[in-house]
Amino acid sequence: MLVRIKEAMTDSIMLKQSVLADQVLLEKIEQIIGVCIIALKSDKKILFCGNGGSAADAQHLAAEFTGRFYKDREPFNAEALHVNTSYLTSVANDYGYDEVYARIIKAKARRGDVLFGLSTSGNSMNVIKAMEQARSQNVITIAMTGKSGGKIALASDFLINVPSSDTPRIQEAHMLLGHIICELVEKKMGELV
Repeated sequence: MLVRIKEAMTDSIMLKQSVLADQVLLEKIEQIIGVCIIALKSDKKILFCGNGGSAADAQHLAAEFTGRFYKDREPFNAEALHVNTSYLTSVANDYGYDEVYARIIKAKARRGDVLFGLSTSGNSMNVIKAMEQARSQNVITIAMTGKSGGKIALASDFLINVPSSDTPRIQEAHMLLGHIICELVEKKMGELV
């Protein structure tokens, strides 16, 4: 068991080192931070969606924006789109699960908002449809995926494709990058006050 524990930790460290060495990806993260700042300064929303562990990560990141990260501050307008179970189950029942996020994007999202779609495979149809709907409404789309980017890559303005096909390691990297985004958005927004 100790061998596997060490292997898993080593795999996680190596993936993060790979992300750290990817200058293009790091510059994309910097651009995304700027996009989020512009949206929040313009009284826009940051929305998140995903399934399973990615839904948990989406909810976690929305909470970091609306609550606090490092500093006591005014809340940022952010929301994970799956937290209303009555909505989610009724739309899934009436229209199909593939439509749950696209329909709420149509209702809530406005031009200049930002949507983060989390999918380790990049092929979650409900997240892809949300991104497509968002783009049709001039919402900025950011996909957080694994190595290939999957089909969601075509529906995203920004693609954060972590160079791995191992779901747990991808999710760990998504949380690291999400936390960095939250930290720097919070810091820069604080400097603008």
